Amino acid sequence: MVLTIDTGLDPYIQVSLESKGKKLTKKIKAERSQAEKLLPTIEALFKREQVTWKKIKLIRVNDEGGSFTSLRIGVLTANALAYALQIPIEAMSGSKVYKFKGGQVVKPRYQSEPNIGTPKKRSWG
Repeated sequence: MVLTIDTGLDPYIQVSLESKGKKLTKKIKAERSQAEKLLPTIEALFKREQVTWKKIKLIRVNDEGGSFTSLRIGVLTANALAYALQIPIEAMSGSKVYKFKGGQVVKPRYQSEPNIGTPKKRSWG
């Protein structure tokens, strides 16, 4: 069974289970709350379909599109799950999967360079 995670659909997240040509999907609105809603959404889909983590043999993740933060949440969650379950992971876009000593990871592909600035100094006088 394949678990697919897509957080690049701002403001939505979508998770799917696929097995033997059958695909079951759960899509929810998660504007600025992907981190809080992703795992509960996966668990709700598992519960609805009576699936356990042991049945998951591959994780597929969208590695491009959406906002910097939402994409990063999806990719990092997928990488962590694949590592913890000791199963393969692949990028939905067909990007390269990077291997390391403990397993393999997908790297997010951002639409542009992140623009992370430093806060301006405040004058308290």
